[in-house]
Amino acid sequence: MNNDEKYMKLALNCSLKAYQRDEVPVGAVIVADGKVIARCWNKKEINKDVTMHAELLAIKKACKKLNSWRLNDCTMYVTLFPCPMCASAIIQARIKRIVIGAPTKDLKNEQIVNMIFEDSINNNNLILTKNVLEETCSKILKDFFKQKRLKKK
Repeated sequence: MNNDEKYMKLALNCSLKAYQRDEVPVGAVIVADGKVIARCWNKKEINKDVTMHAELLAIKKACKKLNSWRLNDCTMYVTLFPCPMCASAIIQARIKRIVIGAPTKDLKNEQIVNMIFEDSINNNNLILTKNVLEETCSKILKDFFKQKRLKKK
């Protein structure tokens, strides 16, 4: 198992915590110098706050841990392709690398996020790696929404 898979498994563990709390199961982990400095999961429902995405919570924790808003040499592992809000925060935090598990089903969301990431990728300020443990990351999301649909019946 390579490091990307190792850290993505930690993000998957976070997504399971979200699942158990009836949150959309997305997990994020931030690593600096080979050490996990933040791990979070979605908490929108628990906190009744639309900004409580796993990525934003992980960025806040990492900034506090490093006592800086700049996360220049950090890598973020996230189980689902980020939304535009989170993508913007990733760029603002100057995260060097993002590793993504599952792709998004929302093509418009993907186009917007790719535009947000584009300049940083072209200027070598951001390295993007996609589809790490994609099947497992996607399965958790599919299972969650399948369960939600069954509850509605």
